[in-house]
Amino acid sequence: MQAEQPVPFPRTSETSLDAGLVDQQVAVQRSGPRRLLPIILFVATFLSTYLAGGLAFSLALMSILLAHELGHYLQARRFGVPASLPLFIPMPISPIGTMGAVILMAPGMGNRRTLFDIAITGPLAGLVPALLFCVLGLQWSEVVVITDNQVGLMLGEPLLFKLLVYLTFGPLAEGQDVILHPVAFAGWVGILITALNLFPIGQLDGGHVLYALLRRRAHMLAKGLLLAAAVAVVFWGYWGWTLMLILLVWMGPVHPPTADDSVSLGTQRSLLGWGSLLFVPLGFTPLPFYLPT
Repeated sequence: MQAEQPVPFPRTSETSLDAGLVDQQVAVQRSGPRRLLPIILFVATFLSTYLAGGLAFSLALMSILLAHELGHYLQARRFGVPASLPLFIPMPISPIGTMGAVILMAPGMGNRRTLFDIAITGPLAGLVPALLFCVLGLQWSEVVVITDNQVGLMLGEPLLFKLLVYLTFGPLAEGQDVILHPVAFAGWVGILITALNLFPIGQLDGGHVLYALLRRRAHMLAKGLLLAAAVAVVFWGYWGWTLMLILLVWMGPVHPPTADDSVSLGTQRSLLGWGSLLFVPLGFTPLPFYLPT
């Protein structure tokens, strides 16, 4: 899978989606930054994503990120949990122009159900426009024949995106590939972002969801998953994920308790929580960017 040719990308092998893509809801003891900083970062990230992929790509990707962050922010406001406005992170030298966004929230507030609702709403809210842009963008994409002398940045294919490509174009013949429209590429990024955030480790959205589901029993599972991720990076050579792995270790796999862990989630929330964690193998690819050999 390739991005549309006019979109400029660095010609690097195994470029990673850095850990900023994960929506780290970092706990703070005081109120978040002033309103000017979120605005400056939003504009800077819009410009960096525009330089990375063009106007259509930037508008689509920023819409996905904004929907994700507003999902967290509005839920936090609903439950009276102090939270900053979304802080977008520009990254001009990356293939997608951003490291995502973060929201700063006060620690230890809200109960188990509050934690779940705030955590789950972000990925669900961001996934809706991501899927929409995938479907629309694939309609505007093109199937081409790839020759041996063509060199370009290739994209890994999450299972969900593979399915969408198949439903749009049917089975591709040998030597054929899809040149993605920038909107489809933004949708691809949105799927990957959602899957990354739902990894059930520490302060990631998936870590919050897992703790809400299992409480303290989540700690052992999160530690095991972090260890497995480290093993995968070392033994399978996924070095592009090194920075994210370091940040996950720094944040720690152990989730702090809520103000009241005894509150029941109920059947509907439990089913939604486990279902959301199952999205990870559907939306994640260990090698997002690579050059053909």
